[in-house]
Amino acid sequence: MLVNKLIQKLGKPNYQLDKNLSSWNITWIILNKGVCLLRGLFFAIRFKHTSFPLFIGRNVKIRFSKKISTGTCLNIEDNVTINALSKKGITFGRNVSIRSGTTIDCTGVIRELGEELIIGDYVGISEGCFIQVRGSVKIGSYVMMGPHVSIFSENHGFTNPNIRLIEEKTIRKGVIIEDNIWIGSRALILDGVTVGEGSIIAAGCVVTRDVPPFSIVAGVPGKVIKKRNNIEK
Repeated sequence: MLVNKLIQKLGKPNYQLDKNLSSWNITWIILNKGVCLLRGLFFAIRFKHTSFPLFIGRNVKIRFSKKISTGTCLNIEDNVTINALSKKGITFGRNVSIRSGTTIDCTGVIRELGEELIIGDYVGISEGCFIQVRGSVKIGSYVMMGPHVSIFSENHGFTNPNIRLIEEKTIRKGVIIEDNIWIGSRALILDGVTVGEGSIIAAGCVVTRDVPPFSIVAGVPGKVIKKRNNIEK
């Protein structure tokens, strides 16, 4: 009960631990979170702005940390890599969770910095995701990402066959993911896409165009297969 109340005070109302957890399980989780909290104190002094608490796992690599601002209860698990070098940096909202093995890469080459990454409140990013921030990437609140989701906010021009592709200008339209969205495992979202509020992106889907609100999108390339307001009839 004490642990439930503590978690609820940290911004997760009505949160309840699974009743199958043993006392030893709970003790181990608390001790592990305590170590992550101590590690978070070390990282906090390096960030532009931080709201406590902040939980940082093992082998986390953060470059250009002065470009990062965080809300309360940012949880970064083991082996996450974040390169925050960009024009406007990274802003994390409240209760954002980034699972192990995820990479956030704001700038690839220093001749053209990335724009910015903004993540809202109560966002869960699962294991092994990749977020490329070249154009602006804006992720709303209450967004769930399954494992190995990829987001790309840049494309290459290819209109001039007389020059090398690597010499073509880059195109950066940016990506917007609105509130209350579920993105399935290994989905791919490409530059220029806006995913409308309340939508579901199926596992393995490649999203190449805007998704209307409250849509279910699947396939390669992604197509709207259902509207959510027509399901429960």
